[in-house]
Amino acid sequence: MITIYIDGGSRGNPGPAGYGVRVEDADGALIDRFYGAIGDATNNTAEYKGLLAGLQWAASHGHREVRVRSDSELLVRQMKGEYRVRNPGLQPLYAEAQTLVRRIGRVTFEHVRRELNRDADALANEAMDAAQQKQL
Repeated sequence: MITIYIDGGSRGNPGPAGYGVRVEDADGALIDRFYGAIGDATNNTAEYKGLLAGLQWAASHGHREVRVRSDSELLVRQMKGEYRVRNPGLQPLYAEAQTLVRRIGRVTFEHVRRELNRDADALANEAMDAAQQKQL
């Protein structure tokens, strides 16, 4: 099983946005880390873009068992089916995530405190810095 830490953020909400992803093996060793700037978006959209990037990475590398950790309680509860996805902008992202979850096989979701998600947060901030630089 691999663990994927994800985070997303937006400066201005909406504003320059990005996500960060950290992938670890079963022993907690770093496998990969990456980020992406997504232009102007909301925090929740950025969180979902991070989730999609992490799930796409796992699927493309043949992983069949994945633990996703996020400090976004909304995203985790939506992916667990505890909350409905009411925001029309998030519905297609949620649907894409569900498709990737089915493709992978076994995916679990855990909400973690922000301090346990520092690396993904730092990566998301790098992405937002890059997005802001492009706007200048």
